[in-house]
This record gives sequence, structure tokens and C-alpha cells, in this order.
Amino acid sequence: MTWRFGQPADEAPHLLPSNSKQKLTARERLRAMMPFLEWLPLVNKRTFRADVFAGITNAAIVLPQGIAFAAIAGLPPQYGLYTAMVTPVIAALFGSSWHLVSGPTTAISVVIFATLSESFTPGSPEFISAVFSITLLAGFFQLCLGLVNLGQLVSLVSHSVMVGFTAGAAILIFLSQLPGFIGKSLPRPDDLVELGQELWRVLPDLNPHVLAVSVTTLVAAVVVKRYRPMWPNYLIALVVGSGLAFVLNSGAHGVAFVEAIDSGIPPVAVPEMSFEIVRTMSQGAFALALIGLLEAVSIARAMSLQSHQSLNSNQEIIGQGLSNIGGSFFSAYMGSGSFTRSSLNLEAGAKTPLAAILAAIFLLVILLLVSPLIAHIPIPAMSGLIMLVAWKLIDIREIRHILTTSPSETSIFLVTFITVLLVDLEFAIYAGVIVSLALFLRQTMKPGLPVNVPNGEVEGRPFMSPIHWRLPECPQAVFLRVQGPMYFGAVEYLEKEFVRLAKQRPGQKHLCLLIDGAVGIDLAGAEWLVEESRNRTDMGGSLSLVGRYPPLRRQLDQFHVTKRIGKAHIFRRKREMLETIVPRLDRSICANCTARVFLECKAMPGPPSDAPDDAQAPAAPDPAPK
Repeated sequence: MTWRFGQPADEAPHLLPSNSKQKLTARERLRAMMPFLEWLPLVNKRTFRADVFAGITNAAIVLPQGIAFAAIAGLPPQYGLYTAMVTPVIAALFGSSWHLVSGPTTAISVVIFATLSESFTPGSPEFISAVFSITLLAGFFQLCLGLVNLGQLVSLVSHSVMVGFTAGAAILIFLSQLPGFIGKSLPRPDDLVELGQELWRVLPDLNPHVLAVSVTTLVAAVVVKRYRPMWPNYLIALVVGSGLAFVLNSGAHGVAFVEAIDSGIPPVAVPEMSFEIVRTMSQGAFALALIGLLEAVSIARAMSLQSHQSLNSNQEIIGQGLSNIGGSFFSAYMGSGSFTRSSLNLEAGAKTPLAAILAAIFLLVILLLVSPLIAHIPIPAMSGLIMLVAWKLIDIREIRHILTTSPSETSIFLVTFITVLLVDLEFAIYAGVIVSLALFLRQTMKPGLPVNVPNGEVEGRPFMSPIHWRLPECPQAVFLRVQGPMYFGAVEYLEKEFVRLAKQRPGQKHLCLLIDGAVGIDLAGAEWLVEESRNRTDMGGSLSLVGRYPPLRRQLDQFHVTKRIGKAHIFRRKREMLETIVPRLDRSICANCTARVFLECKAMPGPPSDAPDDAQAPAAPDPAPK
């Protein structure tokens, strides 16, 4: 067997020396740090050809996107293109997904603008320097989250939070492009009332040349996408808008143009970093890090479902962090995964992450060829395209689905959406997460407590619902299945429900809790169990616990529940519990009971034979806590 180029090393283990176990361990560690060692040996002529085609396709679409996203972030156009060159290369080398393409994104661009524009003038050298600093800081946060395996923190941000954030950010982006679209100076969209008043005031004085260019560009992008969806509609629309501006000689009629790009090669830029910068930018940087990870991981998961590739979320987070750290030293602002470019990459037939690297190289070549032409792109044309991008960000179908299916998700969506518009973009993410966790914790604070009894009609006599199966209950004992964690947040609810239980079922003095395997317990829950055991003892009854799973039993030992309640009241199986609890029942009550719930009841003396079947049957107690 020979080891061919393109064959994974794992398929040729006999080529390793006698100490292959140590070598393999070292190789695994090396591949964990450098994931490109996994896919690089798989590159061959067939995969390279497919990656080249996908790379060219991606480079064509990212050119207008990079310019547009840089404008959203308040940066000159070249910085969006630098981001599209640098970040995808590093993310492809150190990330986990083979089809994710990183670069500038709308959400991150608008958050950068909102975070820094209050302290710096957009486009100024100070603003650009601050962008590199916050990019480095956000990348550092991402790298730390990946290195300590906290990738699951991303799951704390629900889908409704991102839908609400994206919709609110899209509206702000749309409104922020109105000045360029109509050629008039307008207030920032932070004050919607003032913006609306000023817009109404300037409407009669609009420049027809500006409107002709902006509207034509917008219509061209929509028409191309509608009738030729595979064509690069943004690029074509920019060409149409620029051509119209040239024909109309719009520059002489007040139409502004995009700044020229000095160099197509990303220059080295060392981000400024100090204690003051870290202190003032940490909140915004962490919000950016979180948004970037949400975009990247969610898109990578979507791509992996289509490509059937296994995904390591923590490695993907490490790759994103390294791409932003490295990008900040090469004049790139913060990037993340792009759904549009990643989907196009997969549809174009990309086989390995080399496609994203080739796309960056092709973009550099294109930029070196056409960079003089970028100065001929009219700003109204760019504003029209950005407004179209913003409109497409609003997922009407998903919003309708949220509003019509789940009140809790609707609350999360509305809080995030309104916070984006009226308060702050960064805080909106935190507000959405807080509401999500609050609603989740609210559910865990009320664990289910259904009553169960043995069902003699089923083999094995499993414990089942007495209401659904019309089963009799023991008049002296009640069995509750605990369906939720017994932690500090649920203790108050549990205390109230068990006080109500004792009042409604005074005869059922013996209480047994059937604790599910997934139920956890903390110190507050342990103290509550001990107190409930005392209450039952004072009533003349007892408290018994049935938990077969070792983690739960270790928790009971850890919090001294076993010692304080007594091992005689804690059981692994329900059968063991019944063998202990039935002898504790009051024989005088058992003698007149016809329920005969337990097998052990058959050996006890029953009611007189001439008594009707329901003469001494226990009255149906009030429902237990749900």
C-alpha cells in the first residue's frame, strides 16, 4: 500500500515507526492546534479545480459587499476589502468548518459604528485606530472563549434575540443611508422624531440627479436578483449606477463619489492598546465578540448540515478569534461568518477551506486591477445597495412565526428589537439574553409535581397517573414525581406547594418523592428537603426519597441530606421504598381500606366481607401540584 497525495495520514498507519503511539499522539495535538493539517493533504487536482471556481465566484460578490459594509461601519471603502482578504484566510486555516467564509458583515459593521461614533468622528484617523483596537480586543475575547471550551455560551443567546437584533439593526442601517440616498444631511437615526421632521423638511429640495442614480441602482439590483438570481446583482447594479452617473455628468450636479483607494494590498497597522482603551471598549468589544460568534457558529452549523461535515464549535471560535486578532494588524476591522458568501461557496462546489483562501487572493488581484475605478462609484448608488441589504436582513416570515407561536419568544424578540431602536445596540444583545434567561429560569422555578401510584393492571406495577388511569390512591401515603431541579430558585415554590399539599391531604402523612435522573439539587434544595422531613415527622408521617442515579445520590451525600434524613429514608428503587414504607402505615386505617394499592396490602386484614366495595374507600383528594 502506498501513501498517495490527497490520502489522509490515518489511512496509512503502517508507515509509522515502532513508536507510532507516541507519534500519533503528537500528531493529534498538532492537528488540534493547526486544523489545516487535516484538510491540506486531501487537496488534489479535482478539489483544487472546484475550489478555484468557488473562489472566483466569491471574489466577485464580495467586492461590492466589502465597500458597502465599510460604509456602514463609518470606514473608507478599502477597509471593508482588507477585511474580506485577511480574515477569511486565517479563519479557514484555524477554523473547523470547511465551507464557512468569513469577512465583513452587516451586523458587526453597524455595531462598530454605533459603538465608536459617539466618541470619534467616523472616517477620521482616530476612528480608524479605535476600530483596529476594538477588533483586537473582540478577537482576544473570542480566542479566550474558545481556549477554555466555553463555546456553548453562544447557545445562551436565543434565536429570537438574533432575529430582533437583526431587524432593529436593519432599520437603523436603512435610516442611516437616507442622507446618501437623497443627497441631504440628516440627523443620526438615534432620534427618530428629529430624523423624521428633518426628512419632511428637505423633501421638496431633493436633487434629481442624486435620486436618479440611487433609485436606478436600487431597481437594477432588485431586477437582476429577480430574473437572474445567479448573477452578481450588487456588482451589476453598481456598474449601472456608476454608468448613469457618468452619462448624466452627475459630479457637476452635486453627486458625491466614493473615496479613491490608495493601495489594494492591506498595509500593516499595529492597533493601539492601553488600559484606558480596554476599560472604555471592553463592553462594546464583548458584544461584538458575542455577535460574531453567533453569526459564525450558526452559519457553520447550517453549512455542516448540508455538507455532512462534523463541526467543532470551540475550534471554530478559536479560528474566529485568531482571524480578528490577525486582521487587526493588517488594517482589517472585525469580521465573522457570512451566510451569503458561505452559501455561495457551498453551492459553487467548494471542497475544502482552500476556496475561501483563493477567494481572498482573487479579490486582491481584482482590486489591483480595478482600484482606480472605485473612485467613480457614486455614494447614492452605494446607499441604495446598502438599503437593499438592510431590507433583506428583516426576516418577515420568521418574525411572523415568532409572534404567532410563542408568547415567551415574542417577549424576547420585542425587548431586543425595541432596545436596538430606542436604547443601544450593544445593550440590546444583553437585554435579550437577560430576558431569555429570566423566562427560562421562571420555568425551572416551578418544577412539575405530578402524583403517581402503582398500576396493578400493568406488568411490573409501574407508577402512573391516578387521574389518567383512574387508579385509587393510598389514604395514608402520597407519591410525587419531581420534574425539575431542586435549587434556590425553586425552593420558595416548593415550600408553598407542599404546605398546600399538607392542608389538602392531611391524611396522607407519608410523602415519597420520586426524583428523576436529570433533577439536580443545591444547598438550598437540600435544606428544604431536611425541613420537609421534619415537617412530615411532626405530622406523624415520614419523607422518603427514591433516586437511582449516582450523581443525585452523590449530591445528597455532599449536602448531608443522607445523614440528616437518614439512610433508611433514601432508596435506589421504588420496590425497596414500598417494602419499608408500607409497614409504617396505620393498621387501623388499613383494616377498613378497600383501595389495596400495594401488593403488601393483600396480606393485611380487610374490611368486612358484607361491606360494599366502596364503603371505606378513601375519598378522592384534591389535585396535587401540577
